Order: sequence, then structure tokens, then C-alpha cells
Amino acid sequence: MRSLPHRKYLLILSLVFAVWWALLAIRPSDRHVWMVENALALAAAAFLVGTHKKLLLSRVSYTLIFVFMCLHQVGAHYSYAEVPYDAWFQSLTGRSFDGLVGWERNNFDRVVHFSYGLLLAYPIREVFLRIASVRGFWGYFLPLDLTLSTSALYELIEWGAALVVGGDLGQAYLGTQGDEWDAHKDMALAALGALISMCITAGINIYLQRDFAREWAESLRVHGRKPLGEVAIKEMLDQKGSA
Repeated sequence: MRSLPHRKYLLILSLVFAVWWALLAIRPSDRHVWMVENALALAAAAFLVGTHKKLLLSRVSYTLIFVFMCLHQVGAHYSYAEVPYDAWFQSLTGRSFDGLVGWERNNFDRVVHFSYGLLLAYPIREVFLRIASVRGFWGYFLPLDLTLSTSALYELIEWGAALVVGGDLGQAYLGTQGDEWDAHKDMALAALGALISMCITAGINIYLQRDFAREWAESLRVHGRKPLGEVAIKEMLDQKGSA
């Protein structure tokens, strides 16, 4: 991976994903569900393509994004509640995977929500470090925070889209499978995945980064002695009045 030019590696990932997307676009279980599921995915892909010249992420980040996008396309092709992973496992082993782990529903959607946090928290961290210049504690907390908030936002978008579309299509898109706590569990799994990702990242940095403890402590130090709120507003009003 190191010897391969950065942009060439990104081009290869893009081509492989394009082929994967095209294959799974052929005769999906429900074309309407596939289209709805792909709306945000295509928007994300367009964003990555449009920003790669100004914000070229690491190979690690692009690889993690690639894996997540591939998983999402599987869910879009079959619809998340109908991905036949258990049938695939039975054909290979002769046993039910759901039976082995005690699952009573199709949990592919839960796996992907967990993967959202596990796989995308690090790319989010890279963006925070390189654009917002966050350091120490905030370089680990903010990716977790954004992962959870965007997961909640997605659940709201999903709920709104299901209300607008309505009927069986709306229910297929939601994919709750009768679980009234489905959205809560999805968000919790995304947060858990992000937490694990950031713990792994912190562990690597503790081992490799000599000033890890100093940077962590510095990030929690109070830099502004004056309170904000009404104090800051008064100062700005005074400055505006004297201008």
C-alpha cells in the first residue's frame, strides 16, 4: 500500500466500488428501496470525489470508507431486513448463524450501524485534526460525538422519508422488523463502534506518540480566563459603539 501512489490507490478503490455498485444495482429485491437507500450513498460519494483535491485523506481512511460503502450496497440490494446472510452461512457450514449466536431477527442492519461507527470514526477524526486542528481529548471525543449525532440525524431522516413515502415501501426502508426500540439500538451500536475505534486509535497513539500525555493534558487546559455569554456580548457592543 505504501509503494502505490496515493491518488492511484484512491482511483483503484473508486473503480472497484463502481463495479461493486453496478453489480448490486442489477435486479435488486426492490428497486424503489434501492433508490432510496442509494440517495445518501451517492451524495457521500460525490462529496468525496469533489473534495479529494483539497482534502486528500489517508489510505486508511479511504479504505475504511470503502468497506462501509460496500456493506451498505449489500443492504441496499436486498433491503436491510432481507439480506440472506444466514442462508449463505448455512450453505457453507450447514448450520444457522442466527441460531449459533441467538439472534431472532435479521441483524444485518445492526451490523452496518455498528460498522458506521467502527469504520467511519477514524476518517471523521482525520477531518477534525486536519481542518479544525483539534488535539488531545477532543481528537477522540469529537469523532464519537459526531458519529452519534449523525446517526441520530439519519434515524430522523429515515423516519421522515418513511412518513413521506408511506406504505410497504416506507416500512421496508425503516426496516424495524417490529422492534419499537430499533432506532435507539442502531444509534447505540454506532456509538459503540465509534468508541471501540477511538480506543484502538488512542492505544496506538499511546504506544507511538511520545507527547501523548502532554497533548491530552494541554487539550483540557482552560485557555480563556474570561467567561463568554453576556460578558462577550458586552465587549462586542462596546467595541461596536466605539468604532
